Amino acid sequence: QVQLVESGGGLVQAGGSLRLSCSASGRTFSRYVMGWFRQAPGKEREIVAQITGNSGSLYYRDSVKGRFTISRVNAKNSVYLQMDNLKPEDTAVYFCAAGLRWGDFDYWGRGTQVTVSS
Repeated sequence: QVQLVESGGGLVQAGGSLRLSCSASGRTFSRYVMGWFRQAPGKEREIVAQITGNSGSLYYRDSVKGRFTISRVNAKNSVYLQMDNLKPEDTAVYFCAAGLRWGDFDYWGRGTQVTVSS
């Protein structure tokens, strides 16, 4: 079992930045692929970025490439999402997720709200 807790959300103006953090329980954090997802009101949840255990492989959805950066520190059981040049369309609840296989996530946090005003 892995428990995930997100933090760092908030209200920011367009063009601003936020850094989301996700803290994971357990001793095997480095085994897990970690991902960030988001869900806007009335829309389906979508993946934003994911990263392998050794940070060797990264993925970003096209709309955030060049603006968002996913990273992790295994010694701290943490994964981060640095979000720069935020746009109103980035407004959503952001979720942290963990899984043992690329693209397949079994554990989820409760989410943190990100609101970008125009």
